[in-house]
Amino acid sequence: MAVLLFLRITATIVISLMTVLSAYAADPQPYTVAIGKTGNTEIDQIITDISTLISLGEDAPVGPFALVARARGDVERFLTGLHSLGYYQGTVAVRIDGHALDDPNLYELIEGAPAHPPVAITVSIALGPQFHFRHIEIQGDTTGQARAWLALKPNTPALAADALAARERLLDGFRNAGYALAKVDEPVATLAIDSDALDLSYRVTTGPHTVLGEISVKGLDKLNEKFVRRRLLVSSGEQFDPTAIEKARLDLSSTGVFSAVRAKAANKVDAQGRLPITFIVTERKRRATSLGAAYSTDLGGSFSTTWQHRNLAGNAEQLNLSGSVAQLGGNSTTGIGYSFLAAFIKPDFLSRDQSLHASIGALKQSLIAYDQTAFMGDVSLERKLSRHWRGSLGIGLEQTRITQANVTNDYTLVSLPTAAKYDSTDNLLDPARGSLLSVSFTPMKSLAGSQTNPFVVMQASGSTYFDLDKSGRSIIALRGLVGDIEGADVFSLPPDERFYAGGSATVRGYKYQSIGPQFADGIPQGGTAIMTGTVEFRQRILDNYGAAIFVDAGKVSTSEPFLAGAWRIGAGVGVRYYTPFGPLRADVALPLNDQPNGGSFEIYIGLGQAF
Repeated sequence: MAVLLFLRITATIVISLMTVLSAYAADPQPYTVAIGKTGNTEIDQIITDISTLISLGEDAPVGPFALVARARGDVERFLTGLHSLGYYQGTVAVRIDGHALDDPNLYELIEGAPAHPPVAITVSIALGPQFHFRHIEIQGDTTGQARAWLALKPNTPALAADALAARERLLDGFRNAGYALAKVDEPVATLAIDSDALDLSYRVTTGPHTVLGEISVKGLDKLNEKFVRRRLLVSSGEQFDPTAIEKARLDLSSTGVFSAVRAKAANKVDAQGRLPITFIVTERKRRATSLGAAYSTDLGGSFSTTWQHRNLAGNAEQLNLSGSVAQLGGNSTTGIGYSFLAAFIKPDFLSRDQSLHASIGALKQSLIAYDQTAFMGDVSLERKLSRHWRGSLGIGLEQTRITQANVTNDYTLVSLPTAAKYDSTDNLLDPARGSLLSVSFTPMKSLAGSQTNPFVVMQASGSTYFDLDKSGRSIIALRGLVGDIEGADVFSLPPDERFYAGGSATVRGYKYQSIGPQFADGIPQGGTAIMTGTVEFRQRILDNYGAAIFVDAGKVSTSEPFLAGAWRIGAGVGVRYYTPFGPLRADVALPLNDQPNGGSFEIYIGLGQAF
């Protein structure tokens, strides 16, 4: 009985001890990480970024064995990082609760550690000297230009990224010189410990000097192959040139009928020693429909729809049908307006990079400035002049009835619009860099109806964008417009051809068309000269939000000298929500000086930036 009682007491004590220990030991084991400073802030940040002890510390806690394995993995990562920066004699020491990772008692120590306080992990790093490139050698097939293509100089820090980038430059150099099958092996590095130096050797196999062989196009469905081949900027027999091939690929993409275009060179030459190349294309859906909506307090609400056919007859012809209902409310309108437009585009008309544009349309506007019903049509030729420049020349015909200040006139106008456009922006709806410029010269004459003298409308508008932090998050945007009409005074002009300011396209904060000369009853009269400008700062916040602050200024005049007259200034703020289709915009603006019937504030809501 005494023995049985002793065993029962012993078992109770053991169970109690195990219960107490389990209350203090932890699995998984919480820990903290402290990384000693190296004296180089860039390296300190890199070490922090690549540490799995830090990145997985809270999200993926582990037990003793996995914790030690994670610490050892970090040692390897840290050493690799030091070597990539040229510190080949750098050392790393990681200690867990003061114990080295090779301590045989480390696992037992971690198993018995309590959850609070967490186990302390310390990292000590000694950089040592930074190695520099010394001898740089190019072996195998080579040319006299190879070293210039390599562009790697001795006595510079032995950074792994620089050595690998030099290999890519060397490979690109040979390919750009016509060696399509050239190969450059990974560089072989040899350490010279006593000299704190690194020797590099690049092995090159150029292969044959190649010209383009058969050029094939795959993936075509509804698009005519003849159209694609006429557009190709490369041809058989030309020297292999990756830059020219990429230019040809981008040119095909610019037609608007492909969702993807790839250029793939063969991995060996044909029987004639030429290199075949294949353009692999994926056609976009031929038909597309889009919907749009916008609202502003001056012009009210608007709804629009567009139907598009991207390949009408097999040669990338476009047919665009669009319609809208507008002026649904608004303090600058007197009724509902509408518009309809049918536009046809024939690419490569008579010449490459030259397109034929033709359109017919109708519109009705019921504005405080005037009431208009019009039918119009035009035909123009547009030509690509360079990468960023385009020019156009056309003829237009318009039949319109306009009522202004209780006077109704009919006009039949013919115009000869000439324009040049420059576009180097990076995004249509949300540009962060680049510039837009448009210059137009449009002679006009009345053929019938109310007589007007021949006149010329001249306009220049532009915008430019400055990416302050090179990430597209902080943008300064500038906008300007200048216009002049010669050959007729203001009352000899059709009211819709005169200049007006006020609204989202010119000076926000003022009612649409309210800036400029007015009749005695406050109805906008319009003018023969205009000048406006905008400064806007856009700041992205978090991932999908943004804000803007802006100042607009503008003036419209008639008989005064061009720079004379009263300037109107508006200022405001806005918010942005960024979507895959572009930013949703909401702006509110106030007029900073008085304009009769100019309003007290305006709100603008739409898709895309204001400009």
